[in-house]
Amino acid sequence: MAQPDSVRALFFTFNSLALRGFGGVLPWAQHVLVDERGWLERDEFVELLSLAQVLPGPNICNLALMVGDRFFGLRGALAALGGMLAAPLVIVLSLAILYSRFADLPIVVAALRGMGAVSAGLILAMALKLLPTQRSNRPGWLFVAAAFVMVGLLRWPILWVMLGVGLVSVGTARWRQAR
Repeated sequence: MAQPDSVRALFFTFNSLALRGFGGVLPWAQHVLVDERGWLERDEFVELLSLAQVLPGPNICNLALMVGDRFFGLRGALAALGGMLAAPLVIVLSLAILYSRFADLPIVVAALRGMGAVSAGLILAMALKLLPTQRSNRPGWLFVAAAFVMVGLLRWPILWVMLGVGLVSVGTARWRQAR
């Protein structure tokens, strides 16, 4: 398995991910870290992503921290996170200034609506790409279906569903490992 040449390479890889992944970095992260660079195997990526999703904070930032730490310890974790946040911080601050001036224009409202659809499509594409790694995980499928029903159909608050389903899924995983 390959690894980054330096902390600098880690920083710029995650910086390029942040700049490529407008509305959804995870599909690009999987492509770059697994397919392009070969820094992670597909199963390792799924494991790290699963952990990143249950930790507080943005999934991709958690993933960057874990990948950076794996290769260069604390320096790597900070470099990967810095790369993930540097350019987007400048862009978001610039856009916030522009938005405060032009928020009421119909074209701005329409553009934001379109970006929401793109984000949903990227999340769906990521789920479909990772689907083959979860074929044998029947309890996982049950939890996904339960969460979909509770949030999508019953309109329960996502925070409580995530907490409940998350706790039950962690408990189930521990129970399965103990057997």
